[in-house]
Amino acid sequence: MSRDHSVARLAQQITFIAECDKLKEVFRQTINITSRRPENDAEHSWAFCLCVMVLAEHANVPHLDVLRVLKMGLIAADRIFGLLPVDQAREFRALWDEFEARVTPEAKFAHACDRFQPMLLNARTEGGSWRKHRVSLPQAQTRAAPVADGSVELAAAIDQMLRDAVAAGQLAPAAT
Repeated sequence: MSRDHSVARLAQQITFIAECDKLKEVFRQTINITSRRPENDAEHSWAFCLCVMVLAEHANVPHLDVLRVLKMGLIAADRIFGLLPVDQAREFRALWDEFEARVTPEAKFAHACDRFQPMLLNARTEGGSWRKHRVSLPQAQTRAAPVADGSVELAAAIDQMLRDAVAAGQLAPAAT
């Protein structure tokens, strides 16, 4: 690789990283456990990766490609893929498509962690955004349903969280 090509490639990668930094300003509905302020997308991505690393042993398959799952969780959407060098843009787009399709074991586990983490935040914030948006148990169960495809153990943990939230009055047992 020539020096000019290497410099241009690095410039594209830096632009991509700087663009991804904007995720710190995109706020989600779930709130953080301690501060009770809305979680931002960058924090969600970090928490997702932490869940993947810590919970990988609970995936439905014994030999999960954890690095591939982590990449799926960290990549951003179409608009910024074009900022990367072509080979990386192609790889990231393929990972995004794989994540969205939820067919491979890695994509299923990535989706499981992506759904598990907000459920955990809601459970640990006395219902957090569930209460704010008057979410019912059936709505939360529908949102959590894909988790079982990636990890039946995480799905069981969510089921327990939801039962506890209903018992505590933090989640309506049925639509209101």
